[in-house]
Amino acid sequence: MTLVWRPGFQFDDDASTYIEAVETADTQALETGVRYAINDFVIGCKNDGIWDAIKASCILAGARTLAGALVPLVGTAPTNVNFVAGDYDRETGLKGNEINKYLDSNRNNNADPQNDYSLTTYVTEIPVSNSPSFLLASSNFYTGSTAIGYSADESLFFRHRNGNADVEGQTNLDGFIGISRATSTEYTARFGGANTTYARASQAPYPTTITVFTEGLNLSFKTNARLSFYSIGESLDLALLDTRVSDLITAIGAAIP
Repeated sequence: MTLVWRPGFQFDDDASTYIEAVETADTQALETGVRYAINDFVIGCKNDGIWDAIKASCILAGARTLAGALVPLVGTAPTNVNFVAGDYDRETGLKGNEINKYLDSNRNNNADPQNDYSLTTYVTEIPVSNSPSFLLASSNFYTGSTAIGYSADESLFFRHRNGNADVEGQTNLDGFIGISRATSTEYTARFGGANTTYARASQAPYPTTITVFTEGLNLSFKTNARLSFYSIGESLDLALLDTRVSDLITAIGAAIP
């Protein structure tokens, strides 16, 4: 497929490959503006020096169909468990049901170095639940577990290769949320457009796959949140990725009629 040039630069090869795969899954072309948004995101991440750290990722927005949305931007495609076309919105992403719908990222929690690791997502609709609500996780309450989620009162909580949770009470935030660890002694979380550092020593990562919309050991605590992006990989600058993902989701929304 030959993509249209925009004055000043050419489409990035990785962006072109991804766009072509999405359009093949959709069986129709994306709008030019959606193509540009994806291309700008990939080029921006490369310019920022964070692209290579992303090892598994899906843009859960922009594509015309659920099949297109589950095409991986990077890494292996996730396994879809019970999501159907009606759960997907091109502008806001994929919505869970808190009962039986989730994605298996097919990337293990221990696939990346113990002290060089990140998880991120973009939340377009905050979950409403009477129980914990996991956005991405390897397991819950176990040594070496990794998780991003909300508690029953909608407080954010994190685990980063440690069995203890760090909670941000009553934050009730959407948008970009991520955690990144570059040392054995602490990790950084980003939410609400700001970073917070937690002094938690790392533990050997719990050897289960990272699941999206639920925690990844017993597959309990599923969420009814709506997500439009996730990434798994090595440590990176969360502020830089926040800007790139936020711009991507905004540009996709503006480009869809």
